[in-house]
Amino acid sequence: MVLADEQLLSNTRKAAYAIINCYRHESKVLFCGNGGSAADAQHLAAELSGRFYYDRPPLNAEALHVNSSFLTAVGNDYSFDEVYARMINACGKAGDILVALSTSGNSPNIVKAAAAARKRGIFVVGMTGETGGKLKDLCDLLINVPSTDTPRIQESHITLGHIICELVETELFPQ
Repeated sequence: MVLADEQLLSNTRKAAYAIINCYRHESKVLFCGNGGSAADAQHLAAELSGRFYYDRPPLNAEALHVNSSFLTAVGNDYSFDEVYARMINACGKAGDILVALSTSGNSPNIVKAAAAARKRGIFVVGMTGETGGKLKDLCDLLINVPSTDTPRIQESHITLGHIICELVETELFPQ
């Protein structure tokens, strides 16, 4: 069902080429998500910053939740809803890309992150479930898996994320 969805595959390709263009202009890719989506965000950032299929130079990619001291301090001092937006305001710049993962598309901290990114001229790629939720209207590009089942959405996100990583790696570092 997922890999037969032409619009989904088209948006996945568009996301890959936006990321390729981002790297060609020496910008970075930021990721955010909650729970399993945070794990997926960190996984995909590692595929880009480390390696995917083969050895090649690292790419600037980071999951915004990996600094636990920052995350807990901002969550305590402000609100957990603000953690990603605050980090985007600290390190994001025009030309960067934010990949925001939310199965529902309604996580307040992910929605606020996308809004903060848009204000800074950061291209927003949303990875959501079927409806896109509130995140949909804040995305420059939406990869919305045609499902409302959280585990299937997350499995699809990692598959589509791997496709993006492969396209990025092979385009930037052909062998």
